[in-house]
Amino acid sequence: MFSSDLLAQKRILITGGGTGLGKAMAHRFLELGAAVHICGRREQVLEETAAELFAATKGTIHAIPCDVRNLEAVEAMIDSIWGEAQLDVLVNNAAGNFIARTEELSPRAWESVLGIVLMGTLHCTLACGRRWLREKRRGTVLSISATYAPVGSAYVVPSAVSKAGVEAMTRSLAVEWGNRGIRMNAIAPGPIPTQGAFSRVLPRPELESLALERNPMHRFGTTEELTNLAAFLVCDGSSYINGEVVRMDGGEFLQGAGEFSNLGRILSDEDWRSLKPRKKS
Repeated sequence: MFSSDLLAQKRILITGGGTGLGKAMAHRFLELGAAVHICGRREQVLEETAAELFAATKGTIHAIPCDVRNLEAVEAMIDSIWGEAQLDVLVNNAAGNFIARTEELSPRAWESVLGIVLMGTLHCTLACGRRWLREKRRGTVLSISATYAPVGSAYVVPSAVSKAGVEAMTRSLAVEWGNRGIRMNAIAPGPIPTQGAFSRVLPRPELESLALERNPMHRFGTTEELTNLAAFLVCDGSSYINGEVVRMDGGEFLQGAGEFSNLGRILSDEDWRSLKPRKKS
């Protein structure tokens, strides 16, 4: 489906690229010919990931320690990348999330999630966007959102607030910057098992079972499915897609929207037969 040179000549920065979905996207983009930069707070993790991905793909990958919450650190990172060559794509993937009752969250817990997800995304987007605009270059920004961003969700309120802001920024800048060659899109994935993040939001087996039960496809997504979608959205073949948030959740969001959607899990075949309208005699 994807040619091996789909992303050739593309230079891509992935925030939170040392683990999880960021690492998976880095691997896929390297397979498709891109030169990839990954950043994150833990230098050792980044270096190990870069070495692993180079061994697997022999592609061009660079690891840069950076805390996206820190604007000065972001600007320094982007300056160092631009000093070598301009970026073509930014993937805002860095995130923080955990299950908690909102009234028990400390101000620092709020600041941590808002700082990484909302402000980190804003810092990186503006750092790249200003340079693209100044140099009259085309650019693409892809952000990772969440299915609950448009409607909110209990017990992950800092994340819901932050992701809603990311989606608003995506749609707003798609209009403001679109006529100057910069595309903005996002992916809102449902549950995808990864090391670390997945265990924080579904830390117990019964929570995983509940998540599977409410999904019409009765399975979780895969990193391969997400990385293929991401590759399409950052490639030139999708250049007319701008300002979209693509939900990738197997229909889970829609399952909760219908008044009677749960009946398929509750009623037996016999129940359905008994509910058939009876012919009038």
